[in-house]
Amino acid sequence: MACGFRRSIACQLSRVLDLPPENLIKSISAVPISKKEEVADFQLSVDSLLENNNGHSRPDMQVQATRLAEKLKCDTVVSEISTGQGTVNFKINRELLTKTVLQQVIEDGPKYGLKSELFSDVPQKKIVVEFSSPNVAKKFHVGHLRSTIIGNFIANLKEALGHQVTRINYLGDWGMQFGLLGTGFQLFGYEEKLQSNPLQHLFEVYVQVNKEAADDKSVAKSAREFFQRLELGDMQALALWQKFRDLSIEEYVRIYKRLGVHFDEYSGESFYREKSQEVLKLLDSKGLLQKTIKGTAVVDLSGNSDPSSICTVMRSDGTSLYATRDLAAAIDRMDKYHFDRMIYVTDKGQKKHFQQVFQLLQIMGYDWAERCQHVPFGVVQGMKTRRGDVTFLEDVLNEIQLRMLQNMASVKTTKELENPQETAERVGLAALIIQDFKGLLLSDYQFSWDRVFQSRGDTGVFLQYTHARLHSLEETFGCGYLNDCNTACLQEPQSVSILQHLLRFDEVLYRSSQDLQPRHIVSYLLTLSHLAAVAHKTLHVKDSPPEVAGARLHLFRAVRSVLANGMKLLGITPVTLTM
Repeated sequence: MACGFRRSIACQLSRVLDLPPENLIKSISAVPISKKEEVADFQLSVDSLLENNNGHSRPDMQVQATRLAEKLKCDTVVSEISTGQGTVNFKINRELLTKTVLQQVIEDGPKYGLKSELFSDVPQKKIVVEFSSPNVAKKFHVGHLRSTIIGNFIANLKEALGHQVTRINYLGDWGMQFGLLGTGFQLFGYEEKLQSNPLQHLFEVYVQVNKEAADDKSVAKSAREFFQRLELGDMQALALWQKFRDLSIEEYVRIYKRLGVHFDEYSGESFYREKSQEVLKLLDSKGLLQKTIKGTAVVDLSGNSDPSSICTVMRSDGTSLYATRDLAAAIDRMDKYHFDRMIYVTDKGQKKHFQQVFQLLQIMGYDWAERCQHVPFGVVQGMKTRRGDVTFLEDVLNEIQLRMLQNMASVKTTKELENPQETAERVGLAALIIQDFKGLLLSDYQFSWDRVFQSRGDTGVFLQYTHARLHSLEETFGCGYLNDCNTACLQEPQSVSILQHLLRFDEVLYRSSQDLQPRHIVSYLLTLSHLAAVAHKTLHVKDSPPEVAGARLHLFRAVRSVLANGMKLLGITPVTLTM
């Protein structure tokens, strides 16, 4: 891919260097576009060819590059060969570049960039992604929003690359909070409120019973007893718990639908209450379980009583803990899915927890523990609605929609929309996702509503605006001009810059597939949108000769197609109406 140009260059290099083309392909990269000058299309970094380049100084690299360039010849694909700082640069025949890129984008459609030779040696795998995972009765807060959109992106990317992906929402639906919640509902709960707004009411009950338990030891005792009844399978306690869980999942499904997110499985800690007892037995049979003075069971992961490496796996009353249930879940998933990789998407505060879980799996004899991966993310600060602190994710979605509707109403050029609420939500979500994905996932960041909704600059609103405007262009002129394309009409610098940038899409996807960071795709799409905005002002379709108009329309359609592909990977639904 990169439309086959990279392979063509690799084949010529392989004859000179006596290396297989496959060994060279990943050393040939598309050159980022430059505002200052027209750059070459591809470059080979000479030091990437040398297994040990520590002994090579920069001048030596330059000599190597010059010698290599002298042995190469231009052909029907490469029109010019030059050297840079330790690089050999290749310029592709301009007409061939234009024709091939546009043809490839249209032919490959959603698969453009994914059929690249960069992915040719990637085996198809079974991948489990666990993400979102809110706690029933606790706040479905912005941390879960980050987990939801990051996990969705990772699952989208893996699926696009042809892997078999299972998306799991592992609910916090067990544990001591259900002892509190069960007791709390018996004291303060109302059936009507539970049915009309389950998440809000359960949260209110949970907050109230926590306050009572702090002051009244009998409430705390009742909560412990209720959870013990749950663990022992008491029918009455389980029936109440099941009602809380079912009503919560109904609400979650509705909210996820607004986000454009789906799951293959709603699992939860409750599934593993019995299997966690088997985990404890297995740890005990291997001589790993130690009892403390307080009666809890722990595993010493260091082997030398290092307090920071002690993992508690059972309470003094014999009930299970988060770590025990996660161990049982991992073992169960391997039995069920035979995964090649399992990815957990949670905040960085859980880093130590997952290190311990993976280490415990190893010492229990499960070699596949090395296939488990934790993708941590940072904390978002400052996300508050006008009503105050965010309680639920739905508050954020409503706020997004409201603010976006107000923004759209204040812009005089906004057209009448059939469904303004839906458009506002899609544009608002794009704004939120781009703001979140611009930096490293591990970084904390300060959220700003004002910055998120700017229509100019590097925002999701700008991406959506660009996509909608290009779609409108196709709707207006498409039928008459898209039958034929004379690529000789696309030799202006603005056209060439776009084509060069389209060449790089596969590399950007490859980089994101390696480190699971969406920022590479975000940066690429924002640059593409800026290039399209400049071209839209100068490369007019209206009033141009039919041949020129047709060629430009092909170019803009290719931009819109790649823009849509990238946005969908990020979890953004492109809008198609001019705002």
